[in-house]
Amino acid sequence: MSTNDSLIRLVIFDWAGTTVDFGSRAPATAFRKVFAAHGVEVSDAEARKPMGLNKREHLVAMLRESDIAKSWHDVKGQPWTEADVDVMYEQFVPLQLSAIEETTSLVPGLLDVIDQLRSQNIAIGGTTGYFRLAAETVANTAATQGYTPDANMCADDVQQGRPAPWMIYQIMHELGVYPAAHVVKVGDTVADIQAGLNAGCWTVGVCDSSSLMGLSLEDYRSLSNSQRSERLKQTKSTFEAAGAHVMIESISELPSVLERFGPAFECV
Repeated sequence: MSTNDSLIRLVIFDWAGTTVDFGSRAPATAFRKVFAAHGVEVSDAEARKPMGLNKREHLVAMLRESDIAKSWHDVKGQPWTEADVDVMYEQFVPLQLSAIEETTSLVPGLLDVIDQLRSQNIAIGGTTGYFRLAAETVANTAATQGYTPDANMCADDVQQGRPAPWMIYQIMHELGVYPAAHVVKVGDTVADIQAGLNAGCWTVGVCDSSSLMGLSLEDYRSLSNSQRSERLKQTKSTFEAAGAHVMIESISELPSVLERFGPAFECV
């Protein structure tokens, strides 16, 4: 690989909410169902708040939220335990796989973006907080639609998932791309941005299909212009606060912003 620091050689995408599953519905649905099975109702926002983490860590993060912890205590008569997390994770797995089967369509415009990147000899990576079976299910389904990254890592492949940088480093190692100035991490959650920053990469937050937006493609398109503008503004603000170098409205904008990354780049 070239060592020209002004050139991007690798783009690492997240999966749900970035390249597939517009609105990242599969994880949120599964988390709400597993809590409901224990008599604890959680909101969509509560289910999405830790999005991007390893899924077991996601359950723990939800249980640590004061309102959810209180609801759990009220229902169960005692605080949650690690044993409870083990049971919930075991229940979560089939719920997640079932949800994935219903929400694996590629986000609009992705294949055109991938074609443009490959025409510039840019390698493609994928990372996800999904466990291995879920990650393989998503990847296999995406492949039937024409999308296959050059390297793919899931939370089970590393000792610590996002926001740690290990999945990114594993892909860089596998594809032989360094230094991190050659790499862009693209994602739809704060954890994606944090992982990219921790790896020393450029970071891009995708807004319209994101878990932060939290809307299906149909619901997103049904918004009025003013509603869409306000939701996009809120999502961009969250990414900006997390330290993202660039926020884009949709994945289709990615190729046009890559040329801005380099030693003289300024976040706008």
